[in-house]
Parts: sequence; C-alpha cells; structure tokens
Amino acid sequence: MQTGILYGISVGPGDRELITLKGLRILKESTVVAFPAGIGGKPGFAQQIVGQWLGSNQIQLPLSFPYVNDSVALAQAWLKAAEQVWQYLSLGQDVAFACEGDVSFYSTFTYLSQTLQQLYPETVVQTVPGVCSPMAAASSLGIPLSVLDQRLAVLPALYHVKELEIVLDWADVVVLMKVSSVYKQVWQLLEQRQLLEHACVVERATRSEQVIYRDLSNQPSLKLPYFSVLIVKVTQSSN
Repeated sequence: MQTGILYGISVGPGDRELITLKGLRILKESTVVAFPAGIGGKPGFAQQIVGQWLGSNQIQLPLSFPYVNDSVALAQAWLKAAEQVWQYLSLGQDVAFACEGDVSFYSTFTYLSQTLQQLYPETVVQTVPGVCSPMAAASSLGIPLSVLDQRLAVLPALYHVKELEIVLDWADVVVLMKVSSVYKQVWQLLEQRQLLEHACVVERATRSEQVIYRDLSNQPSLKLPYFSVLIVKVTQSSN
C-alpha cells in the first residue's frame, strides 16, 4: 500500500486570510489535519486559524509539543507525535500539518518531519510556504523590512542574545525572534548603541490582539508574550 503524504501547511502569523490558496486547498482535501495542541485544553494558534475551514468528516489531530528548552523532553515529544502521524500515513491517508508562520522558519514541523523520515524513510513530505512573522511585523509597522543593499539578520534572541552586539556591527536591519525572555538585556544594549528610537516591537502580528510599540526609549520593562518580534533599523535609509 502506498503511504499517505505529510504536508506542511504554512498558515501565517495569525490573520486567517494570510494562508495561501494552495495551502487552503490541500488543507481541505486532506483526510487528517494535525496541529500543535493548545495549552490548558484551549485551541492552539494554528488550530484557531484553520478551524473555520475544516469539515466534519476530517480527523483533527492535536499533537503535544512542550514549550521548554529541554532537548530530551522535546525529542520524546517529536517521537510520540511522529508515531501518531504515522498511524494515518501508513494507511495511505494524507496528513496536513497546520503550522503557524512558515513551515521552514523556526518551525515545529521541521522536527516532526525529520523524525518521521528517520523512523520511516519511505515517508513523503511536501511543504507549502507562507508568511512568517518578520514580514508580518514589518507590514503591521508599515515599513519595508530591507531595501537596496541593506544586510538583514534574523536571530532567535533567546539563544543568541550574547551575539547581538557583534551582529549590530555588521547588519543594517536586525530582527529578533523570541525576544520576550531576554528583552531587558536587549533593551540595555540598544540603549548603549543609541538605537532605541529606531527599534520597534510587534506583539502577535496581524492578530486582532496585536500590539505595537514604536521607539523603545521609554519602554525598558515591557512584559511581552512569547510571540513578539523586535525590529531594529541599525542603518537609516532615505528610501
């Protein structure tokens, strides 16, 4: 029997209209729709985005991924999720995994698909690109993310905050993902560099509860949610 296809469907950062036509078509056609499970029994973000398009005949498969920086716990979660998905793929049923943002950009889907292919090399994976949070944040701010020959750096700040000073020496635009837990250190460094007035934060970009902070000069102690992006225009462009 031919195995089903695992599709990674990028559903965007929050606005339900940002999913692509291709992603929406595959989502509707797939027998099984998987997504990261929410916390406390609540629907996860990806599930909230795609829920309105799912039919009653489709199987919904929430998969648990802990929000921890523990490689052992994460590996165990990916293994369990892979086994759950394989139960359907092995029967020839397609599984569409709805992933917030873009499936290739700091995505849980990457670990799921890699684990599946390690366990079952015959697994077929196809991905559909989409809008990721830096682009969404720039759109919400009404600014270009980069122009002309500007050098763009994207860092998961949680893991690379110590490298930020080096990056600020060569990049023209810096995007910091996962900035919430290290915001204080980032703010202090931007203050030293006199870059606070050229820095912005977007919480939950494109969602109804989106919040924007422009010019961080008087914002040393923001309490930010996990889904927050900080953009610094290190070099000012006339365009």
